[in-house]
Amino acid sequence: QVQLVESGGGLVQAGGSLRLSCAVSAGRIFSPSDMGWFRQAPGKEREFVAGISWSGGSTDYADSVKGRFAISRDNAKITVYLQMNSLKPEDTAVYYCASARTMGVSRYDYTYWGQGTQVTVSS
Repeated sequence: QVQLVESGGGLVQAGGSLRLSCAVSAGRIFSPSDMGWFRQAPGKEREFVAGISWSGGSTDYADSVKGRFAISRDNAKITVYLQMNSLKPEDTAVYYCASARTMGVSRYDYTYWGQGTQVTVSS
């Protein structure tokens, strides 16, 4: 059974950093799969944050996080990461990782999802 498990969330002050991890079980789906991070704040739609191709050679970011966040992956460890720097209160949300055949900015491009990890940025 495929499982994606996020970790690394928490409470941080504005300007701080966090690194999220997403560990994937059922490794057969990981290497050929593009991966993405999404987030959902209370009362808002789930929105695309960042995506990475299966090779790691291609990445994409939402305009709101460009220059602050960096997505990466380690196929040997079957893990994808989201390094978040210069965090702002508006980054507060539950962050989800997901896998896709081809990464896109729509949640409907993604097949498997983790349970999410809470990120709270205080002002």
